Amino acid sequence: MSQATGGNMGHPEEIHWPSLIAAISAISAVGIAIGLGLPLLSIILEKRGISSTLIGLNSAMAGVAAMIAAPITTRLAHDFGVARTMLWAVVISAVSALGFYYADAFWMWFPLRLAFHGATTTLFILSEFWINAAAPPRRRGLVLGIYATVLAVGFAIGPLIFSAIGSEGILPFIIGACAILVAFVPIYIARDESPVLEEKPQKHFLRYVYLVPTATAAVFVFGAVEAGGLSLFPVYANRSGLPEANAALLLTVMGIGNMVFQIPFGMISDRLKDRRPMLFLMAIAGLMGALALPFLIHHWWLMAGLLLVWGGCVSGLYTVGLAHLGSRLTGSDLAAANAAFVFCYAVGTVAGPQAIGAAIDISGNDGFAWALAGFFGLYVLISICRLLFGRERA
Repeated sequence: MSQATGGNMGHPEEIHWPSLIAAISAISAVGIAIGLGLPLLSIILEKRGISSTLIGLNSAMAGVAAMIAAPITTRLAHDFGVARTMLWAVVISAVSALGFYYADAFWMWFPLRLAFHGATTTLFILSEFWINAAAPPRRRGLVLGIYATVLAVGFAIGPLIFSAIGSEGILPFIIGACAILVAFVPIYIARDESPVLEEKPQKHFLRYVYLVPTATAAVFVFGAVEAGGLSLFPVYANRSGLPEANAALLLTVMGIGNMVFQIPFGMISDRLKDRRPMLFLMAIAGLMGALALPFLIHHWWLMAGLLLVWGGCVSGLYTVGLAHLGSRLTGSDLAAANAAFVFCYAVGTVAGPQAIGAAIDISGNDGFAWALAGFFGLYVLISICRLLFGRERA
């Protein structure tokens, strides 16, 4: 099995904080920029009179860029080093973020989206690989729970900045680019601590999608439910007669659940020899929560309580799935599998809104809940098959 080596990681059960802080703070800075940039770019395009269809098409370039960048990221890290590849990705994403302000022609936003989201995808893949490689095996869930929590806070700060500064002028673009460039500092300081890929991955990229399917299927479902659920929940709530303000508050409650449950879930997973049963239980909770939506939508407090726990379980699929991935693989195989992990997330973010939107059109408003339940049901089925018949690489 290929190995990753790096700076002095100390005792195997000791948390090497300088290395982990570098990777976590770097990707959190990028999270702030993405949280600021997504609403900013859509608002600017709408002000320019671009149709909703074309805005959606341009936004979809994020998923396309992720699917393009994921297969080549591990090769770049092997050839040029993990830290150096991340530093170049920081520069490319910051320059492209600022480039949106100067791109007057709409067609220019398509290559800029590819550059920006391709570079940030590289940062996500290599940051998570770095964190997984540096985390002690018995505390991997805790470390990844901290990572998921800090990243969620970063994503939440971005829209707050946007609401404070608005979309006029160059200022929001400068703030976004500077937030990304902040990530350069911790990566550069800890560059000698980053893992080194001494060998190329042993299998073709797509083989890693199937190598640890419990993890890659979990992140696919997470991506589909997160992207589709967040984007279409306001539509579902509005058609159910819920006031817009109440629907927004429910989304906030779900975001809080995302943040507060990741560290506890990570710590619980550290006590388990096999994380697959925990992922299975999270999917069951997601399935039951989705099926309960039509019955609770008119009971705000019950709905809020459901979404608080439900949001934590949905995001827990990502956190615990990533920890499961790190417990099964090492070295360049882990880096390649992490790329496949992010690739599956990107596929989920593209498939989720399409499937859920179609379900609403076909089955009426409750199709929203049935489609969400379908994604969780798919994962439950995969989990049962793997637990009963499959053997994942140890």
